Amino acid sequence: MSENRLNSKSQNILIEDRNNVTISGVEQVDSFNENTIILSTIKGGLSIKGENLNVSKLNLDEGNVKISGTINSLTYISKEGAPKNLMGKIFK
Repeated sequence: MSENRLNSKSQNILIEDRNNVTISGVEQVDSFNENTIILSTIKGGLSIKGENLNVSKLNLDEGNVKISGTINSLTYISKEGAPKNLMGKIFK
């Protein structure tokens, strides 16, 4: 998918019952294991931490990923490398 098409899309994150998260605007999965998944998104790096994490659906052509497991945190990583806590911003 071209970079221009990805940049024109918005990014959405849907967390369901703290057990499933669906993310749009995903460019690639950088790394994953059962405790941490790191994604490159149109808004920067995104780190998902939890327990028994599993990438259950991945469609990079559409930029979507679905992750199951216990979600403990989502943290954006800015282009400068400083983490930005998404949950802290939501519940502020």
